[in-house]
Amino acid sequence: MSVKAPAKEALPGTAAGEAPSLLPGLLVCLAITAGAVALQSVEEHLTGHPYVEALVIAILAGIAIRTVWVPGERYRAGIAFSAKQVLEVAVTLLGTSISLGAIVASGPALLTGIVGTVILAITASYAICRALGLPARMAILVAAGNAICGNSAIAAVAPVIGADSKDVAASIAFTAVLGVLMVLGLPLFLPLAGLSEHQYGVLAGLTVYAVPQVLAATVPISLLATQVGTLVKLVRVLMLGPVVVAFALIAPHLPAEGATGKAGPRRLGFFKLVPWFILGFLALATLRSLGLVPETVVQPVTRLAGLLTVVSMAALGLGVDVRVLARVGARVTLAVTGSLLVLLAISLLLIRALNLG
Repeated sequence: MSVKAPAKEALPGTAAGEAPSLLPGLLVCLAITAGAVALQSVEEHLTGHPYVEALVIAILAGIAIRTVWVPGERYRAGIAFSAKQVLEVAVTLLGTSISLGAIVASGPALLTGIVGTVILAITASYAICRALGLPARMAILVAAGNAICGNSAIAAVAPVIGADSKDVAASIAFTAVLGVLMVLGLPLFLPLAGLSEHQYGVLAGLTVYAVPQVLAATVPISLLATQVGTLVKLVRVLMLGPVVVAFALIAPHLPAEGATGKAGPRRLGFFKLVPWFILGFLALATLRSLGLVPETVVQPVTRLAGLLTVVSMAALGLGVDVRVLARVGARVTLAVTGSLLVLLAISLLLIRALNLG
């Protein structure tokens, strides 16, 4: 009798209570998300552009809350669910924002140049990060974020390589700061570098991290710059799938530093090698390109993906001890800055090499 009684009490708290156990942590993440989205709306109303996106606000708010309140046991399951499963769904849904037709129409030279720029930028960024003593996984996060699409790339690559939440948060925080500075400072390149509007659009698409930030950096210049910048940016985003698959291949051979747990087996199954959310991302991108995803669906789904990403970033922030960030701050800042400067240099060389008018 004494054995059965505890068992009966335990069952409602596990099987029947599994979903409710996610609720407290999930509600905290949703509350942070609501606040971040509201702040972005105020920012857009005042300035016309979201220079600091809700995604960045959410992770910074999560970190700030974590400094004064450590989530208890009842919150941890929901926060962990938000940081992983919610993020995977968000990455999958982003596939609807990709159209292969417009990308192919831009021509083979530019497409090859963009792909080459991404590969060179990842390689150079990783080398810079390792030279500065950053762990291998954090170096990969910074390199992927710098070369592809900033926060979204970092968030997509992190679960594949088993990156620690502290490294994810640090990479996003410092990348986000420089991303905002890029939006504010990049228009200065137009007169200083003697770029045409078309060339400026290519430069913005190659160097600015997020699609909304590309719009913020190009709309004040011209419609042509905005169209070119958005197209180039979409090609960079499309590189996310192949890059994540490549890092999945590399992940088992990475050193243990910066990992979330023990090293996995050397032999990986197909769905470990190619995570389900990347397959979903590529499948939705293909369906969109074939015209099987109605245009009326694209914007709501993309917006939902963005909101889910904000929720997951709030969860990541709640798992970060700011004192750890302070210890690596200087090195990460140098690594992100150096990586961005290299990306700028590679992009300008590509523009000159292709003789874009």
